[in-house]
Amino acid sequence: MSAEQAAALVKPGMTVAMSGFTGAGYPKAVPGALAGLMEDEHAAGRDFKINVLTGASTAPELDGVLARAGGMELRLPYMSDPELRRRINDGEMEYMDIHLSHVAQHAWFGFYGKIDLAIIEVVGVTEDGRLIPSSSVGNNKTWLDMADKVIIEVNSEQSAAMEGMHDIYYGTALPPHRKPIELTAADQRIGEPYLRVDPDKIVGVVETGAPDRLSPFAPVDETSTQIADHLLDFLDHEIRAGRLTDKLLPLQSGVGNIANAVLAGLARGGYKGLQAYTEVIQDGMLALLKDGTLEFASATSFSLSADGIDEFNAHVDFYREHILLRTQEISNHPELVRRLGCIALNGMIEADIYGNVNSTNVVGSHVMNGIGGSGDFARNGYLSVFMSPSTAKGGKISGIVPMASHVDHTEHDTMILITEQGLADLRGLSPKMRAQVVIDKCSHPEYRPMLQDYFDRARVGSYGKHTPHLLGEALGWHQRYIETGDMRPGIPTA
Repeated sequence: MSAEQAAALVKPGMTVAMSGFTGAGYPKAVPGALAGLMEDEHAAGRDFKINVLTGASTAPELDGVLARAGGMELRLPYMSDPELRRRINDGEMEYMDIHLSHVAQHAWFGFYGKIDLAIIEVVGVTEDGRLIPSSSVGNNKTWLDMADKVIIEVNSEQSAAMEGMHDIYYGTALPPHRKPIELTAADQRIGEPYLRVDPDKIVGVVETGAPDRLSPFAPVDETSTQIADHLLDFLDHEIRAGRLTDKLLPLQSGVGNIANAVLAGLARGGYKGLQAYTEVIQDGMLALLKDGTLEFASATSFSLSADGIDEFNAHVDFYREHILLRTQEISNHPELVRRLGCIALNGMIEADIYGNVNSTNVVGSHVMNGIGGSGDFARNGYLSVFMSPSTAKGGKISGIVPMASHVDHTEHDTMILITEQGLADLRGLSPKMRAQVVIDKCSHPEYRPMLQDYFDRARVGSYGKHTPHLLGEALGWHQRYIETGDMRPGIPTA
């Protein structure tokens, strides 16, 4: 059927689960047609909103069009679309930010209610009715299992040669019937290459031919390179100390400029035969697979630029031997992250002097994207590393603050903090010891005296002396930014 016919199957108030993870493998046609239907209904004075569940962020063709149409009542679990972000922060819709490893199991627990409809992109359908997964797996298995009805988008733009690159695990169960997941290496296959679906659930098949969101990556800048160099020096130190080998441990890496700089640094550092157990395959990982720095990468999605797509399609036979895409509940599973001993490398918005990390909310309440999978890996990994420039907005915001304005990762989950200024190794340190190391190693020179002054006075005037804080001014930097547009005192209002 057409996308318009499929969109007509969606009714106001439904909970609709869609494929998609970091701009890959999301439905391209039905959401746009649905947004048009919503706009028509709104123009006629009738309300039309749905709850939308995905794997992670999608693209303007899904999140963007539905947000502009005012068609979402609730969205989870991760997003990156500017229009969607604006509406969430303006209070026009609800957003639930949760750990990516929790989404599937919370759906199975019934926490989100009934899933009325799933809209899933696939590469194709086999003769016996199995689905060939697309460029992301995400929560698709769960959506197909749980949804009352299913619409399939078959996208001819996706490479048919991806068939066989996926590992869909059907061994999970609800408590108290769970069994150990028998995965002990990043390159191990424990499932099957296809998604299953009950044919009786299928209410529509829509043919499409559109590419994923092709996001160009910003070139690696000096700040990102400095952060990467600090990390690489640390890894070399850990090898010399006997805590790591030259094969390191499976790497998990977020997406973005700093992540690309780290990946490029691994190649420069002469590492060979590494493995990744992560969420997203980006351009930098393709390059590392080609030159042998990485020997294998396990993830749940791609996030490639146009050049990355061309590279992947040109050498898909090679990459099919070195990449597995798994379900999101397996790629981010705490049991597996802990067993494999992953090195978790993630970005942050800010950290406070004690190591509490804010990954999601600027000045405490303006959500940027979401926690994603960073908590899954930071809490359970062998090493949890958070990285960020020491300042933002031309120095108006400090990345190191007295108290984090929002906490996604507590001080108990943070081992290493890195800015372009340096690296703070917080392992084995008490709170006051951590604070001094963070101030000395990670803060920007313009903010360092302010942080030291706060910490010195807090050690004297705090209610308790274990984790000293002056509660009357702990968030004063953030309040100053709200009032003047700058965290630094004495700066004229912008």
